[in-house]
Amino acid sequence: MHNAELFETRSKSSSSRIRCQGISKTYPGVVANNAVDLDIQPGEIHALLGENGAGKSTLMKILYGVTLPDAGQIWWNGQPVSIPSPAKARELGIGMVFQHFSLFETLTVTENIALALPPGEARNRKHLAGRIQDISIHYGIPVDPDRHIHSLSTGERQRVEIIRCLLQNINLLILDEPTSVLTPLEVEKLFESLRKLAAEGCSILFISHKLNEVQALCHSATVLRNGTVTGACDPRMSSAQEMASLMVGSHTELGVPYPKVSGGESVLEISSLNAEREDPFGTTLKNLSFCVGQGEILGIAGVAGNGQKELLKLLSGERLTHQQDTIRFSGKSIGRFNPAARRKAGMAVVPEERLGRGAVPEMGLHDNGLLTGFLGGLIRRGFLRHKKINRFAEQVIQQFSVKAHGVAAEARSLSGGNLQKFIIGREILQDPKLLVCASPTWGVDVGAANTIHQALIALRDQGAAIVVISEDLDELFQISDRIGALCHGQLSPVRPVPGTTVEQVGSWMTGAFDATSVPQPEEQIEEHPQEPQEATH
Repeated sequence: MHNAELFETRSKSSSSRIRCQGISKTYPGVVANNAVDLDIQPGEIHALLGENGAGKSTLMKILYGVTLPDAGQIWWNGQPVSIPSPAKARELGIGMVFQHFSLFETLTVTENIALALPPGEARNRKHLAGRIQDISIHYGIPVDPDRHIHSLSTGERQRVEIIRCLLQNINLLILDEPTSVLTPLEVEKLFESLRKLAAEGCSILFISHKLNEVQALCHSATVLRNGTVTGACDPRMSSAQEMASLMVGSHTELGVPYPKVSGGESVLEISSLNAEREDPFGTTLKNLSFCVGQGEILGIAGVAGNGQKELLKLLSGERLTHQQDTIRFSGKSIGRFNPAARRKAGMAVVPEERLGRGAVPEMGLHDNGLLTGFLGGLIRRGFLRHKKINRFAEQVIQQFSVKAHGVAAEARSLSGGNLQKFIIGREILQDPKLLVCASPTWGVDVGAANTIHQALIALRDQGAAIVVISEDLDELFQISDRIGALCHGQLSPVRPVPGTTVEQVGSWMTGAFDATSVPQPEEQIEEHPQEPQEATH
């Protein structure tokens, strides 16, 4: 029976899997949920839509027992329940994949997953590792059970979260941006497993800002705005533009085609860069060569764990290289420059991890602005200039439409998309010559993504060179002028976007290219289009 027919049959004959009525939650200065109602049937895949800060994550945490509501009632399989803890949620049969990972860095994959299982299932670690291996292979989300979490890329950590839930005997699976760092093939494989789970009666609550995914997977959708339910729709019968309008307003335009340009004088040159992996599970970079010119965006695609993390460390200065002239910035060899020296030279960096690397969770936005903006006159003779620090944070908040309770708001109090806008805005407002940006719109809504993309294009048009490392091919084709892909630590050819297809870059991501024929930086400059062009992919 088709999933839609199955859902319709079950919705008529079954009571709700979970029903919420009047759920409210208030934090100081913020009403996160205001009398929210939600009803999910057995076997239903239900989407929860809304812009960043709309209250989606708060509602999910209430359903999973992480947060207690101030008011309202939850019914589970027709019975009123209280969910005071995640342990109680798992006991009921509720599993959740968080957008920000809840994993212990120093433990292995198996040890992390064992923490969420009953003692009888967790005791035999060898048997559990075998189950993890089987699940990872079956669902097409490969992960090594013996690897330590700190050695995993963001995408690999996401896979651990998904596998941890799949190993539990669950009747409701809550997924908060589960596909953010998966390739299209991995997403389709995941969707196959989710459809199978739903067909077996498991309900799924699916949060995603990728509206095409919601259309492909979900039976129904509820829309939140400013903590309140403002609408509902059938994603199978609604266009992405219609859903975006429900989420963030009627003026939101999707997929804006930005003109493609050719770069000017070279700003960053990477020549025959080699780097041995730092840990047994890392990736060795082999003979990387590329360049980025003034006023252009270079997109680098790749499946998680293929050298992106290592490349970002070498570009930012977190890892130094003593190979002479392999990394040149504005004509100078900077392989031995630390991060502060590179920033002083005009480089800015947006890491892939917002909390912990992009921002300190417990610190306010004003202090997080100071962390990288200190060269912009925020310190004088060793003393902090608090008024200027506050003004800088206020400027980022206003210019990038960051929803926050003032400049003193802790970074961890912001939604993922609003924190991402703050981090990117903080770097852009320093007018860098070179911006290195990893996964700039991971897990952000369509409105925030448009804001970030427009800011990157504006910075490019002011003459900055930009490197965007991302697993989102749609994003890279939308904003990049040239594009390449990393696979097993090797870089594919780098080509102008107008002459390249998604399928071609997808094949590069699997290693289908001849590394010996990759052009050197000077050759890459020559192959630029000579006039601005519209994307033709």
